[in-house]
Amino acid sequence: MLGKFNVGIIGTGNIAAIMAKTISQMKGVKLYAVASREKVKAEVFAGKYGCKKAYGSYEELVKDSKVELVYIATPHSEHYEHACLCIANGKPVLCEKAFTANAKQAEDLVRMAQENHVFIAEAMWTRYMPMLTTIREVLGSGVIGEPKTLTANLGYVIDSVERLKNPALAGGALLDVGVYTINFALMIFGNNIEKLHSCCTYTETGVDQQNTITIQYVDGRYAVLNSSMVSQSDRKGIIYGTKGFAIVENINNFESIEVYDASYKKVAAYKCPKQISGYEYEVEASIRAIRNHQIECEEMPHSETLRVMRMMDQLRSEWGIVYPFEKMPEEVKADN
Repeated sequence: MLGKFNVGIIGTGNIAAIMAKTISQMKGVKLYAVASREKVKAEVFAGKYGCKKAYGSYEELVKDSKVELVYIATPHSEHYEHACLCIANGKPVLCEKAFTANAKQAEDLVRMAQENHVFIAEAMWTRYMPMLTTIREVLGSGVIGEPKTLTANLGYVIDSVERLKNPALAGGALLDVGVYTINFALMIFGNNIEKLHSCCTYTETGVDQQNTITIQYVDGRYAVLNSSMVSQSDRKGIIYGTKGFAIVENINNFESIEVYDASYKKVAAYKCPKQISGYEYEVEASIRAIRNHQIECEEMPHSETLRVMRMMDQLRSEWGIVYPFEKMPEEVKADN
């Protein structure tokens, strides 16, 4: 790469901090600007992570001509507004998962990006990891026979985090951790889906607390997915085949894959390559796409982002979960 590629961050929370630390260790990339609605937060963040510019509004950041990519690290409910702001100002966007609060917002962003020829991609980091290629190669080798069933579990005790319980911020387990289990299933088994089956329990605020999703594929395969914000899970993804099975350690940040034969004997193991945090791969992919004048990443194309958002809309519809900002005016009146 010629010169440093300038990245700006919208938001100053935990995920923004991980990205800032990651960029500081990457070659050819520079954390150039950060923005918060409270300038003091931006200044503290900038001082901590060596950021040249600190802005007290998102509008200021996107109007800075030196910013070449904006990473959006705000709550799910704000992604649409902030991505719109970036696209309107011609700024390429790497937006944290879940991409938006619902499919309609995602569809609008993709359309706007296409009309304005501005890059936008979802920061679903597992999609960009080189370990994904290893997992696919292992399964494709036939070592476990024909994969028939998949399970994926992701849960953390995070129900004390106010954002996750707040419907106005698109809270709930699904958009925060369930999105990983769905992506894992699609990455491994594809998208030729026949049916979705699901159930959930609720927080006192009315968002999903934990959920179970079963994906039934046209060819008879099944994926059973569990996500929770009230229990600590093993984070494993297990693919069961006709000759054995494979265990992927940590579907939230692939650590390894172990292969077992029909006698439950471990026959192979593959470790994740050394990485900074895992966030570097999505940044590198975005920069490649931008420099190639593309408006999406091959690793996480718009079609897959939209597919996942539509699936999550369907699930929330089954559960009766509607965020306040999604309600029609007459529905809001009825609630009051």
